[in-house]
Amino acid sequence: MEENCSVNHTKSWQLLLFSFNNGATNVYFVLTANYIAYYANGVLGLMLVFATSMVTLMRVFDAVTDPVIGMIIDKTSGKYGKFRPYMLLGNVIMAVSAVLLYFVTRGIPEGMIWLRYVSFILIYMLYVIGYTFQTACTRSGQTCITNDPKQRPLFTIFNTVASLLGMGLFQAIAVIVGGRIGYGNTHFFDIVIPIAIILSFVLTLFAIVGIWEKDCPENYGIGGNDAAKVNLRQCISILKGNHELQMLVIAGAGTKLGFAVATNTSVACMLYASMMGDYNGLFLPLYVIGYAASAPFFVLNARTSQKKGQKASLVRFTKLAFVLYIGVFILLLLWEPGNPHTSLSLRNINLYTILFVLFYCVGYGSYYSTADMVIPMTADCSDYETYRTSNYMPGIIGTLFFLVDKLISSLSATIVGVSVAAVGLTTLPDSNTPYMPGMKTLVILLFCVLPMTAWLATLWAMKHYSLSGERMKQIQKINAERKKAIAGGMTVEDALSTLRE
Repeated sequence: MEENCSVNHTKSWQLLLFSFNNGATNVYFVLTANYIAYYANGVLGLMLVFATSMVTLMRVFDAVTDPVIGMIIDKTSGKYGKFRPYMLLGNVIMAVSAVLLYFVTRGIPEGMIWLRYVSFILIYMLYVIGYTFQTACTRSGQTCITNDPKQRPLFTIFNTVASLLGMGLFQAIAVIVGGRIGYGNTHFFDIVIPIAIILSFVLTLFAIVGIWEKDCPENYGIGGNDAAKVNLRQCISILKGNHELQMLVIAGAGTKLGFAVATNTSVACMLYASMMGDYNGLFLPLYVIGYAASAPFFVLNARTSQKKGQKASLVRFTKLAFVLYIGVFILLLLWEPGNPHTSLSLRNINLYTILFVLFYCVGYGSYYSTADMVIPMTADCSDYETYRTSNYMPGIIGTLFFLVDKLISSLSATIVGVSVAAVGLTTLPDSNTPYMPGMKTLVILLFCVLPMTAWLATLWAMKHYSLSGERMKQIQKINAERKKAIAGGMTVEDALSTLRE
């Protein structure tokens, strides 16, 4: 059989448009990870520890709902496909919950503070369900839109475009608005919430168009298995038996935790406002420079992935980010309050600023080029599961990955909240928060040490991850041979036992 018969190609514009599904959910991810605690604490008057802890608890709830929603997706195969209905449903649920959470709850009288707490929790739970539906489709939909080892890495590049139009644009708007009027007030949310809802919905429609042609039974696994048999026992069996998925979970979850903490708005406020004294002049410009610096790395990343596989690319650029962040770590250690030689300023540029921009922005660019690589790699793990057991369960694979991922990364808001409280703050820091003793150590730990530790865990996990580029080509070829044999009348059991490497 010719090798190209084992490959499910897609048009580049379809893959590009489908990547906007991740951009659509990332709008809400930024909103929740960075600003929901400001709303709960600053607008609703809920306790700071509660506001930050709820982000963690709801991420845990999100993780618990993942396998259930994954099973629902895997059991679905209707007129409108397996993934499209849940992409739209998830986005609509998030939009409704955003209106309820950020506008309706503030109308509850202060004298009924208990009702604010209860409403906040219940609406937040509704949002989580919608978020899980749509994000699960990003991971699982990868398996049917393409299995080409040369195309899948392109998702990382296309996702950058989607992120710039989604997460990047929304974050930039939020930073500009928050830098001028603050984050913990109703005016901030009156402006950013409608923008988030509209932006995310438009990106979702783009993604639905992108996957429309490919979301059909012809692209669901190798055939011969009954999707209705998906159950919790299989979830546990997959998580225990799929070693490659386990390693990818370690790599993805740790890095996401480090990234979520390091890019948290409270950490940025302590660094750029409290320590450096110029939040408006530093945060957004460095954010933009970091994005720009990632552009060449995305090209190099894609070329490396196409030639040597996604594993090789992830390892190469994670190592580079780690080395460059050593420079950031040293520069922050050298910082002293009031010392002009260790001040960070883009208005009066000095050697300290030049070195910081070099180490931080290039290091961030190197890392960011690999940040979403776990999405197509999750699809590889799904194809590997089909090869291993014949089961086509992309919903379960994707949600199992993010179950553990969310349990770990859910700690980010709590880590920041507890850390902020440890230096004596009773509210989350903003652009007007003055420097306090202990902030320097706190910023070093959250901004540098935590992500660097996560990168070391990623490198360790990749040493034990076997799905290289060549390995995936072999797996796709065997899956295609089995699919053809099963369609010709061979049993699944015979196909698994006779058609092997």
